[in-house]
Amino acid sequence: MSEAAIARGARSMGLALAEGAARRMQQHLALVEKWNRVHNLTAVREAEQMVVIHVLDSLTLLPHLGAAKRVIDVGTGAGFPGIPLAIARPDIAFTLLDSSHKKCSFLEQARTELALANVHVACERVEHFHPEVRFDAVASRAFAELSDFVTQSQHLAAPGARFLAMKGVYPFEEIARMPSTHRVSQVVELAVPSLDAKRHLVLLEAA
Repeated sequence: MSEAAIARGARSMGLALAEGAARRMQQHLALVEKWNRVHNLTAVREAEQMVVIHVLDSLTLLPHLGAAKRVIDVGTGAGFPGIPLAIARPDIAFTLLDSSHKKCSFLEQARTELALANVHVACERVEHFHPEVRFDAVASRAFAELSDFVTQSQHLAAPGARFLAMKGVYPFEEIARMPSTHRVSQVVELAVPSLDAKRHLVLLEAA
């Protein structure tokens, strides 16, 4: 059921998934469901809701990755948006960053079971994580206020990198509190099939 719903939702969003991609995304959700029974990875527990709120919502980032070759998902939790994106774009290297050892154990399990060669898991607080090579795109999904997001993660960004912050309603007040070091280049209203709630993507860059 979930696999068909993922494939159908992606098509309605105008996204072309490779053969087998929807199945691997469904396998990720099955792992989340399994671990949720003990570890409470996510508050969303109903399979159809997880397809919409987690997978399809994550996939709205696909058209905005541009030419990025290295992407970091800050505060990834159970792997959203990073894992669905990594399945959809095996040509991009994704780092999944989270400070929770419980969640990182899950992410390592998911990476192994789904055979995600393009995924690396980093268990660290964002301000303490210092990779050898910086990233073309820094993404977050309900991680922090915009000002905190760019301040805490700016050391992860390569020159000219894009910051992608996934938000709910249009974040007028957060944008007003943005530091002068960064600017909002665009705010895109996202359409997630079967989701009534408002979703926006805030694209930011160094000023």
